[in-house]
Amino acid sequence: MVREGSSIDKALAVLEAIAEHHRVTDIAAATGVSKSTVHRILQSLVDWGFARPDGAGGYEPGPRILTLAGKVMSRFDPARQADAALRALHESTGYTTHFGIRGGDEAVYVAKLEGRRPYQMPSRVGMSLRLHSTAIGKAILAQLSDTEVRAICSRTGLPALTPATRTTVDALLAHLADVRAQGHALDDEENEPGVRCVGAAVFDHTGAVLGAISISTLAMDMDRTALEQLAPSVVATARDVSLALGAPQVALTR
Repeated sequence: MVREGSSIDKALAVLEAIAEHHRVTDIAAATGVSKSTVHRILQSLVDWGFARPDGAGGYEPGPRILTLAGKVMSRFDPARQADAALRALHESTGYTTHFGIRGGDEAVYVAKLEGRRPYQMPSRVGMSLRLHSTAIGKAILAQLSDTEVRAICSRTGLPALTPATRTTVDALLAHLADVRAQGHALDDEENEPGVRCVGAAVFDHTGAVLGAISISTLAMDMDRTALEQLAPSVVATARDVSLALGAPQVALTR
């Protein structure tokens, strides 16, 4: 519903509503705008190319929406959109904060904020990371089907990077079920000896998993229980990042 008397709000509400509704009556019901006003707004949207008649008495999104979306996406930088939320997490925890985006069968760091500790993590922006052994990777895998996970594992293998790495598909799938239920993933010295991380998935505007964020620290600096206590903050930040990227609410309730 829109604020009474706000012409811009009404126009934007109608523009958004035609993504799901076609008939004037349905658009009016969805937005709370009168049918006469909806009809007037739709005529303007048609003139501008943001809507078009569907040939059955209703309306559908027009070609100019796609043109505008293409221009916006060409300038859209997920790392920049996530920056404020990542910095807030970094400031509140003091630990190294990462944002990784899935690229095929691996993920790539697109942002890193170094922790306030007398050591640095060996990660860097642009560095690729495995999915089966990292908190970011497992948070991503947990949002995929078992069939997809098996296909990825068949292509990449499950090399043992540390004694704690899961190296069989069945063990990984069982672990991912727990990750899915908890809403976050832990890397308990599974990717690098002496390093612990907790991560949570990030979703894009389509509701698909895009990547994940994590915080990392040395195992000697934080035990597993203490790290788990930071999971809610990581999950909340991943939600904020997802919203900044336009993720629908339904994707955030998984």
